[in-house]
Amino acid sequence: MKKNWKRDDLIVRSLADSYLPIALILGFYVILHGNISPGGGFQGGVLAASGVLLLYLGYGFRGIATALNMERMHRLEAIGAIAYVLFAMLGIFAGYNFCRNILWNSGEIGDLWSAGTISLMNYAVGFKVLTGVGFLLLLIINLLSTEPGHEHDGTIPTTELEEGGDAE
Repeated sequence: MKKNWKRDDLIVRSLADSYLPIALILGFYVILHGNISPGGGFQGGVLAASGVLLLYLGYGFRGIATALNMERMHRLEAIGAIAYVLFAMLGIFAGYNFCRNILWNSGEIGDLWSAGTISLMNYAVGFKVLTGVGFLLLLIINLLSTEPGHEHDGTIPTTELEEGGDAE
């Protein structure tokens, strides 16, 4: 059964455009305030990474392939992990143990910068989770959209349905 149809995404695209900044701001807010309120790097990173899904819903495979680079996301995830280890090793460099909060006396209680080294490690975790979950979402989208001939070239192919072609 063949149907000719044209995909009209104006409402979905408008909602994705509206909710993307909200998801990013909420994610970064949770990351930044994770040391003084519920939440933290992991929760905020997942919230911010939901922007990848919003891009996919609004713009499809082609839009997400032009907006995000999978290799860059993978490298940035490694940078987040290295940053966490370096911040955690500040305790060793100061003569204490691993993950020791050596900047504990900085700032006033309740301020954004009041937890010292814990804040830095929280920011690194948020960045790593944001890039890691974003990369995993890109991989899932890539695997779901794989057509013959695109298995190993690292691209995210488009489908005929996005172009308004025939649906089989």
